[in-house]
Amino acid sequence: MPSVVVEAEQSTPINDLMNRFDSRDIKLQETFDDIATLWVPASTLKTTLSLLKSKPYHFTLLLDLYGVDERLRKNRQGQPNSDFTLVYHLTSVSLNQDFRIKLALTGDYPTAPSITDLWPNANWYEREAWDMFGIKFDGHPLLRRILTPPTFEGHPLRKEFPCRATEQEPFELPPERQQKEQEALRFIPEDLGMLRKSEDADFMFLNLGPNHPSVHGVFRVALQLDGERIIDAVPDIGYHHRGAEKIAERQTWHGFIPYTDRIDYLGGVMNNLPYVMAVEQMAGIEVPPRAQCIRVMLAECFRLLSHMLFYGTFAQDVGQMSTVFYLFIDREKLFGIIEAITGARMHPSWFRIGGVAGDLPNGWDKMIREFLDYFPSRLDEYDIMAMENSILKQRCIGIGAYNTAEALDWGITGPGLRATGSDWDLRKKRPYSGYEQYEFDVPTAVNGDTYDRCWVRVQEMRESLRIIRQCLDNMPSGPYKADHPLTTPPDNDRGKHDIETLIQHFLNVSWGPVIPAGECYRAVEATKGINGYSLFSDGSNTSYRTHIRTPSFPHLQMIPFLGRGVLVADLIAIIASIDFVMADVDR
Repeated sequence: MPSVVVEAEQSTPINDLMNRFDSRDIKLQETFDDIATLWVPASTLKTTLSLLKSKPYHFTLLLDLYGVDERLRKNRQGQPNSDFTLVYHLTSVSLNQDFRIKLALTGDYPTAPSITDLWPNANWYEREAWDMFGIKFDGHPLLRRILTPPTFEGHPLRKEFPCRATEQEPFELPPERQQKEQEALRFIPEDLGMLRKSEDADFMFLNLGPNHPSVHGVFRVALQLDGERIIDAVPDIGYHHRGAEKIAERQTWHGFIPYTDRIDYLGGVMNNLPYVMAVEQMAGIEVPPRAQCIRVMLAECFRLLSHMLFYGTFAQDVGQMSTVFYLFIDREKLFGIIEAITGARMHPSWFRIGGVAGDLPNGWDKMIREFLDYFPSRLDEYDIMAMENSILKQRCIGIGAYNTAEALDWGITGPGLRATGSDWDLRKKRPYSGYEQYEFDVPTAVNGDTYDRCWVRVQEMRESLRIIRQCLDNMPSGPYKADHPLTTPPDNDRGKHDIETLIQHFLNVSWGPVIPAGECYRAVEATKGINGYSLFSDGSNTSYRTHIRTPSFPHLQMIPFLGRGVLVADLIAIIASIDFVMADVDR
């Protein structure tokens, strides 16, 4: 069972909630993490969330909202009976504390109250819960599918929905179905909440995407225009949806690691990190110092790689063409180092439960040192080429600005939040993998505009170089993997000498480790913001429910807020400054 027990007397918010409402209706839950978890009835849900959002707690960030199909789950001791569960994950930046509210739902297609009037970013999260589970939300302004097509039948994350294509009938597209699918593609502005005309003008509608270069992948924005001025901008996502969370239900715990690489596919092994940390906490695995340091070094290398691509394409989107070509040359140098260490480039899948896949190769330190000596001067040149370019400044300064309170309302994390002046960075606020041992600063800006979002990322590249150099100079000796029966795979050398280790190796590779029943959430400061994994184990070799909190999903939701009233050309700069990856949005 989980080792962490949340006691009522340990948490002031819990005390207040217990005193305010009938304690018989509120239940505390044990979890593997340190997050206070409270079940509340639907009748008090919005009052509870409002209380937590207000003073003195200021849980102003709705970090996540997702559903769980509980109908086949066996290990739910001490939890209320429910067919489905809604999880509301709140964060207080001022208190550096998280709080989880859970709502038990019964019935095949249950209903819950919408909280879009409390947090605007709840809009997409509730639409996703409807799309994936069939949970309805009373009061939602536009409850329609978000990740699957409007003609899709069923709700993919319900347990009765098959995991594999082989469990379904072969796909067919007869003429009548093709006609239905084509009809569903018809653009109807009213379906997106837009008007066709005003009192004195007819609006023009423009599709930006889903394959326009400036949207960086399969992403569409439907624009309502009055001339070149944007009246409304409605993002349309889901073109890249692959069902990653559904795939997690069929993979073993370590078999899902390669799939995490493909979420933010520019983040590489940084995607592995929150997932393996969550499994390690559930299994009670302590990662050796050398493995922790290797993880930090490679995570920061991928932060550099991701920010390099952002920097170049950001400048390109606003008309500065040279930077992206130079930065691709530098990315290739760093990719060469990643390949020498891990054997792969963009998607090494190199982190493992309990450590990393292998030790550092001979000569790794020389390669890293050469790059650290080479790249800072290149960054200085790019500052002159791009950040000090007068045209780029005119295109970006004062465009798409928001403040810290607005950022938190929309679920913005990472550089997009730090550009408003907030220094919220999990590496500093909640150090993981030994980040507390490293000296680095958290760059912040003031204006929260398009220019500042780029500036913060450029400064973060310099800080990543500082961290990597400290890893280089202070790399611990010792094992690169924990000596624990649930690590994957166990030491192969021992398996050649005793049958017990060979059996363990065979079971862990073929069957996979069995993780104790319970729940755990772990997050990292990823390239684009907070990337977290909420894992639910039912005491088997696969995950009962895996939910992936990605930063890009709420970030794109802010486009209508930022885009109304600006020119189309300004929207291109705003979208470029968000730094999103569509696989990170759609999963």
